[in-house]
Parts: sequence; structure tokens; C-alpha cells
Amino acid sequence: MLIGLSPRVRDLWTNTDAIAATEFAIVLPFMLTLYLGGVELGNGLAIGVKVSKTSHSVADMVAQNTQVSASRMLDILQAATSIMAPYAVKDANGNSLMTVTVSQVSTDANGNATVQWSQSTSANGARTVGQKMTLSAFTTTTPTNANISLILGEVSYTYKPNLGSGVTGPVTISDSYYLFPRCSTNSPATSSFPYYDVKLTSSTTCTCIQHLRQKSC
Repeated sequence: MLIGLSPRVRDLWTNTDAIAATEFAIVLPFMLTLYLGGVELGNGLAIGVKVSKTSHSVADMVAQNTQVSASRMLDILQAATSIMAPYAVKDANGNSLMTVTVSQVSTDANGNATVQWSQSTSANGARTVGQKMTLSAFTTTTPTNANISLILGEVSYTYKPNLGSGVTGPVTISDSYYLFPRCSTNSPATSSFPYYDVKLTSSTTCTCIQHLRQKSC
């Protein structure tokens, strides 16, 4: 079959030294894609864990108080953003990648839930006072969700992958967490709706009188 070919062509035809290099050149793009994609996926999962931890932590820090002043609330929100380290909370242009919001959600005797107050690191992130909320049966010990207050921590993070961001664009990773106040300022026996709340005010002095689970403070 190779009789009519020149010696140079015959050598090229029968030479197998470059097979491995050719195969490597074919496989390399797929290997790099898998590797870099794995790195980006790992970063996304790690950020997701940080977001969940931050939402729990900001709710927990607020739930430990009977009242929170405006300045203290700001400190809590700013402290919560540090949990994201070592991941950046601002992009190269100084724009925030993260929004932390904490709200109090209270229910009336019929279990209707509404927002009592809300604060956020973003100017547009806070929930509207009076906004209706839907609670699940897992957020309370009573089936009707009646006469309770909950602290809701919410975190949203804009993740910008280094690989493929031009195709997929930024990815929003978010989570939320409900917690009961640790120490209540009032109860159905001593006050009116909302019950078991955390006061957001700089002037009122509150005294813990009863824990939600009927334990003395």
C-alpha cells in the first residue's frame, strides 16, 4: 500500500511517536474544563455553606436580645458579613455582593403572620412592615402558629464564577432561617399582640419576663 509513496510520506504514515501527543491535545480541553468546573462548583458549594451560616448567625444574634437599638442592629448586620471570609463581600468596583436582612415576623390569634420590623445592609433589602408572611408548621410548637414572634435572618450572595460567567452570568445564592426569641419581653398573659417579640428601638427598656417555652429567664 505504501510502495508508491515517497520515503518521507512513508515515515510520516508509519510514525507512532506523536500519537500520545495528539491524544493529549484532544483530551486537554475536556480535562481543563472538568478541573476548572470542579473548582467553581466547589467554591459555589462553600459559599452556600457560608450563606446558610450567616443567615442563622444574624437571626441568633438578634434573638438573644430583648431590645435592639438602631446602632446595635447596624453592628450586628455588619458583623454578620464577616462570616463570609475569605470570600469577598464586594466586587472590584466596590459594589456589594451580599445582602443581609433581619426581620421580626409575628402572628395573631388566628396564626396570620406579618412583618413587625425589618433591617437590611441594602437600602432596598428590608421587608415592608405589615407584609404578610407564610409560615410552615415547622416554625412553631403549636399547630396554628398563633400568638408567636420569630426572628427571620435572610442572606443573598451574588456569586460571579471565573469560568463561564459570560455565558451563565452571576449566580444568586440565598438562604433564610427562623429562630424564636431567646428571652421574651411579653406574653399573652401580660400583653397584647405581638407576643414574644424583640423590640427594635433605642428608647424603650425591656425586661425579660418569660421564655417562649415557659421557662424562667
